[in-house]
Amino acid sequence: MDLVTITDHDSIDAAEALRSRPDFFLSEEVTCRLPSGTELHMGVYDISEWDHVEIQRRRDDFESLSAWLRERHLLFSANHIFSSLTGRRALADFELFEREFPAFETRNGHMLARANENAAALADLSGKIEVGGSDAHAMTSVGCAWTAVPRARNRQEYLDGLRRGCGRVRGATGGYWKLTRDVLTIGAQMMRHKPITLPIALLAGAVPLIMAGNYAMEFAFARWWMSRYLRERAQRFAAVEVAEVAA
Repeated sequence: MDLVTITDHDSIDAAEALRSRPDFFLSEEVTCRLPSGTELHMGVYDISEWDHVEIQRRRDDFESLSAWLRERHLLFSANHIFSSLTGRRALADFELFEREFPAFETRNGHMLARANENAAALADLSGKIEVGGSDAHAMTSVGCAWTAVPRARNRQEYLDGLRRGCGRVRGATGGYWKLTRDVLTIGAQMMRHKPITLPIALLAGAVPLIMAGNYAMEFAFARWWMSRYLRERAQRFAAVEVAEVAA
């Protein structure tokens, strides 16, 4: 990798060890509340410590957060749109994604291929910038997916290229075995660092079954919401055409 960023959930603490590196820039994955009452993970890229403080202060007021991000000229993305990771969706959310977000995450290294494909289709339909990343929670998955900007020679050219829509997502999507492996790896690390959690090892045999159930639900969620979005979008455009004819 020529450049590296970390997007922890609502935190920049883990980036401290890398802040002085010339090939690193600071980013964050923000848990924000949308006007419909649902939640979304939003990627915000190339931020400062002060940006982080303001983002966290505004994250429960999407309109305020969105306006502030645009005022600061910060690139931000709607992440894993077709995943149930943050709970339910609403049809109004998809109109918001189209209207307010400059970028969509279309290649997540731990999401189902169907969810990534749906996000890429949504990006194509609405003309959005595409970004991707590994979403790694264990070292074995770091760098499994990434965003390339051809001919970018430094951080600024890279970010400028992303804003112009020159980014290309590359790498692997998620998979059952990858996620199962990482969950078991995280559990093993936790037990090694905190021996008091050793009794949890008795549950290790259930992890593959839990992951299988999770993937089944994720597949159904991605399929259901893509179908609803496409129907709603077709109806919306049909209504516009009728209005134009009537005019």
